[in-house]
Amino acid sequence: MRKLVNRIVCGDCIEVLGKVREPFAELIFADPPFNIGYKYDKYQDKVKRKNYIAWTKDWMGACKKVLKPEGSFYIAIGDDYAANVKVIADELGLVMRNWIIWHYTFGQQMKNKFARSHTHIFYFVNDGKKFTFNDRAVRVPSDRQLTYNDSRAKAEGKMPDDVWNGDPRVCGTFKERTGWHPCQMPESLLKRIIAASSNAGDCVLDPFSGSGTTAAAAVQLGRDYVGIEVSEKYVENAEKRLAELKGQRDSNGDLSAAETSEFKRLLSDIKMPAKEIAGNEKLLALFTNQFSVRMNNQKRYKLKEMATALKDFGC
Repeated sequence: MRKLVNRIVCGDCIEVLGKVREPFAELIFADPPFNIGYKYDKYQDKVKRKNYIAWTKDWMGACKKVLKPEGSFYIAIGDDYAANVKVIADELGLVMRNWIIWHYTFGQQMKNKFARSHTHIFYFVNDGKKFTFNDRAVRVPSDRQLTYNDSRAKAEGKMPDDVWNGDPRVCGTFKERTGWHPCQMPESLLKRIIAASSNAGDCVLDPFSGSGTTAAAAVQLGRDYVGIEVSEKYVENAEKRLAELKGQRDSNGDLSAAETSEFKRLLSDIKMPAKEIAGNEKLLALFTNQFSVRMNNQKRYKLKEMATALKDFGC
């Protein structure tokens, strides 16, 4: 099993996982082809409905067998087969915790119906009573704090809603875009899932690795990863992406690499310009407190320290 860890393996996920003898993944994120005609390098994304459903049951079953007893399993899927995924999950004994809607900008425009601008993300666990969920790692300042100065606001912030609308699709002009994969997930979305449902050192599995975003997010958050991908081209490019990422020293001033990664993630979640936060005493205090919450109050961060870091990010 160890030979798969921190690698993108070229192969069919059903075959690769079928050879694994025992559960190894604390977290699985799967973004399979939606059977809507995308042009992939090695996969035909338009098959008969009954064949697609049977295949979905096979790969979900293969993933379930390698998920640890207290593990979590997220699946992104489109409208056409969301109900089938839920039924299959029930049959496999998975427990649903959330049916998340990822609402994004730059949706697919249609001529004769409303524009497609969302994806379903199911959040399942193996055991409904024992699982990892780091709520402090994903909390954000509430409107009571940011806008209304309401004394009833909880100092640790609030949990995000189950409609996620802060992560746009990764379009062709975005700096994050790899340029060689037709359907790339944003790193910020994967980081939220990984931060919430795994711990440092855990293993994150992506059975449809594609552009390597899950692995990239896992590396930045101190997790191990296993990626599986049928396309040799995608594997080669994803490995290059990861090699470049691992070669970077991701730190900012006095912040460590781990702090810098969390700093960026919080800034993305709050959705305000860094310079605006740095220049507003109230917002700066809220940001500093929320950052401390996300870092589990391991040290007391100073406003001046956060303001300097924000200004650097705002350049």
